[in-house]
Amino acid sequence: MNFFEHQDQARKNTRNLLMLLILAIISLIVITSIAISLLLFFGQTSLSTNAATTTQFISFLNQQFHQGLFGYIAVGVCLFVAFGTGYKLLQLKQGGRIIAENLGGRLLNTDTRNAHERQLLNVVEEMSIAAGTPVPPVYLLQEDGINAFAAGFHPKDAVIGITQGAVELLSRDELQGVIAHEFSHILHGDMRLNIRLLGILHGILLIGLLGHQILRGSHRSTNRRGGGGIVLLGLALVILGYGGTFFGNIIKAALSRQREFLADASAVQFTRNPDGISGALQKIGGYSKGSTLHASNAVEFSHMYFSQGVSTALHTLMATHPPLAQRIKRITPQWAGHFDNVTHSATAPTSDTIANTTTRFTSSAAPTNTLMPTAIDSIGQPIAEHLISAKEQIATIPAQLISAAHEPFSARSLIYCLLLSKQKSRHWKTLKACAHPVEFAQTQQLIDHITGLEDRLHLPLIDIAIPALKQQSASQYRVFKKAMIALIKMDGELSLYEWSIYRLIVHCLEPQSQTGNVSIKDTQQECALILSLVAHSGYKNSLHSPSKKVLTREQAFNRGARQLPFTSLPLTAHTAISLKEIDRAILRLNTLKPLEKPTLLKALALCVEHDNHITPQEAEVLRAIAESLDSPVPPLLSGQEWI
Repeated sequence: MNFFEHQDQARKNTRNLLMLLILAIISLIVITSIAISLLLFFGQTSLSTNAATTTQFISFLNQQFHQGLFGYIAVGVCLFVAFGTGYKLLQLKQGGRIIAENLGGRLLNTDTRNAHERQLLNVVEEMSIAAGTPVPPVYLLQEDGINAFAAGFHPKDAVIGITQGAVELLSRDELQGVIAHEFSHILHGDMRLNIRLLGILHGILLIGLLGHQILRGSHRSTNRRGGGGIVLLGLALVILGYGGTFFGNIIKAALSRQREFLADASAVQFTRNPDGISGALQKIGGYSKGSTLHASNAVEFSHMYFSQGVSTALHTLMATHPPLAQRIKRITPQWAGHFDNVTHSATAPTSDTIANTTTRFTSSAAPTNTLMPTAIDSIGQPIAEHLISAKEQIATIPAQLISAAHEPFSARSLIYCLLLSKQKSRHWKTLKACAHPVEFAQTQQLIDHITGLEDRLHLPLIDIAIPALKQQSASQYRVFKKAMIALIKMDGELSLYEWSIYRLIVHCLEPQSQTGNVSIKDTQQECALILSLVAHSGYKNSLHSPSKKVLTREQAFNRGARQLPFTSLPLTAHTAISLKEIDRAILRLNTLKPLEKPTLLKALALCVEHDNHITPQEAEVLRAIAESLDSPVPPLLSGQEWI
């Protein structure tokens, strides 16, 4: 199953959850109707007499049905559950940050000097660049147990959470295995499903909470007429609410267990080091505190963790994770089945292990796979060679730029440098008028480092800078965005390179809700616009490359257009393409059905390689467009083709 199939499967799982929610709501309506009818019935009939019979109650129910009582109850229950689910999802709409903070997580400073934290952040950066995703912010949980989680709606708003115990007790290889496991959840759409599960279960749970409130106030009316009915209603709602949550948790556990096996397998494929993730699981089994979390609401997020985070009364039935031994055996079949005792060690990592400088970089070599996957086939499916390539890229980027990417002010300056590196002196005047004086001074200091940077390293540098850019205040971001737009518009011509940088930054810093249900057949205008921009840009690049055969932009455009399901697709004039229009087009295209996005990406790739050659800058631009479509392309390997 490839990346897009995983995304499509996640959508189908969401539809299944909605069906289960509908069934739960129907049950809620039936039982609530019976409970309220009992309340009304006993309110009219004295329990001290023998007048209340089953026949009378059935007759009463029939009467209430014809009077529309059950219809009102149905509407009320639906609104109540919808309110509870919507309220919870609204709380979580900002992505994984809210979940990390609810668990007591502390956002790690991207420029930290703590050895354990620096090692962790380096591992996350390597994994992100290898996967082709923006680097997620990392939160540290003050918990002794060994555990971690990934949370968010999309890779662009994902966060990684990890416990202090994991950071201090796991080796670098074991950390890498754990983080690779979490990246599998990020890439395969598991995070979005997890958040929707939270919302659905919260909506059902509210019924039980209402029942508790009714019972709490029922002691005041037990001696009054109908008091017994109130108690009965409260008990029914409590049983109903928590009964629904009970079965919901069983479903949650079953879904979670299967996905944990898939994430373990993906982690091994990613790192090609089964001992890493296996070693982490073995340490959990041999550690007295295991993977337990003690946060007050740890149970609510139990299905998101790397390992079982909370104990359950019915462990076999309700456990959100498979048994440790079963997971380890699947990864390392030769494991003897014994957990060695693990004691806490405060030994700090060495400088070599922090940066993994002992790794021998061999990214120029072709992968060992018999058939190298194309770039589009690699989307969401990174392998060990991508990780090696990512480490090489980070090692190649000058230390001054890496350091600048870790701090909010200088991270903004880096983006200005990327937009200025091919511009003239008048752009400096524009930047000085728009940017903060400190940012302007830092841009002047960094520009020489950026000018000499290989094109293939621009996107990794942007990805590394994303966590620092996310720390901007709203007012700082407005100034930053205004300055980017001013620099792009200075020459009066929309460059694909400039737009890609701008779109990637905005995509990561301004999360948009995506439905993912649009058919590519309904996006003819948007496809024409983005394909036209790529065709014009590729034609311009060819003019500046004497060694390349110059073809017309129409030929480039038509080559890509033939990949799309349109009988006629017009080439838009370059002068008619505005930043606002192309931005709106990419937002619309990001709502394509998952299985239809590869069609668009293949069309763009065919357009760019119209001259049978893709330059490093063109490849990075294509990767940036793909990332803006939530389709992360890992680094291109030596000899790898796009399609």
